[in-house]
Amino acid sequence: MSAPPNRPVFAGLTSAYPRSEELVRATRDLDRGRAGAGAVETLYAASEKEVAALEERLFTTITGGYLRWNDLFRPIAESWTGFSVGPLTRWLETNTFFRQPVLAQPPVRVPGTVAARLPPVLGQRPEKARVLLPGPYTLARVLDNRTGESDGAVVARLGALYAEELAELRALGFGTFQFTDPYLVREPPDGVLETATLDAYRTIDAARGSSTTIVWTYGADPTPALRTLDRLPASVIGIDLTEVEAASLPAGPEGVGLGLGIIDPRTTLPENPVETVKVVREAVRRRRPSSVWLGPAASLDLLPTKPAEQKLLRLADILQALRREGVA
Repeated sequence: MSAPPNRPVFAGLTSAYPRSEELVRATRDLDRGRAGAGAVETLYAASEKEVAALEERLFTTITGGYLRWNDLFRPIAESWTGFSVGPLTRWLETNTFFRQPVLAQPPVRVPGTVAARLPPVLGQRPEKARVLLPGPYTLARVLDNRTGESDGAVVARLGALYAEELAELRALGFGTFQFTDPYLVREPPDGVLETATLDAYRTIDAARGSSTTIVWTYGADPTPALRTLDRLPASVIGIDLTEVEAASLPAGPEGVGLGLGIIDPRTTLPENPVETVKVVREAVRRRRPSSVWLGPAASLDLLPTKPAEQKLLRLADILQALRREGVA
């Protein structure tokens, strides 16, 4: 049975939000001994509340901007045993960097550590929070694996640890989890590695209960990876609509939501809401999802704060237009 014509449409931040110049300056002063930790903490808390208030006004979920996170992988690399933090490494083809996780022995999750690193504002509204985690495949691809185990074995281990993480976070009231997994489309897994990736997500799915799980990909044409993406057990599968012609997309699996990266943070040029709505409608017509989730395609902290805010306002305009007029 096909999905109903008027599908629910949601939107929200899918990545860290850029830090303000004031916050960047304060953290730099802290590192150089020119500012106190208390003053910087106060500024972080105020900035997170400001971002969350903007999100709550515009969107479905809130993130607080994940302003304290140095990169997507650091909360795992600095919290779970077996990991250490390695050298600065360029993130994809951007001018941003991350510390490469180094895995010296099979990882073990340390209860409570990831929850403690979430923006405090999320703990006050866990029912609206979107928890961001690096996808198991992408994490396995970017880390320096010194365990002697295969990448497939590491992916499987990460899936089991994420299942434990979801169980803990769900008990705290969190209900929306996004696995940012761009390497699924940049270097699609095949063979044993594809099997391990599917198994990892099946393990995560078994622990999600009534929560929403989003697999968010970006940075490449998703078409070659759809064979794998369409088999992933998740509530929503997100693709980068700035990297593919909507008219070329095939039909998607029944009962699965479609995430669409429609805001391009790799340029400061604002999106055209009228044209973007047309593209979204075409993608929905082709994929026939159960729901639609909109957001920035790649990490929004590639931009300064003012253009990033303008992009979010455009995203809100697009969301309201689709809700008002419906999607095909």
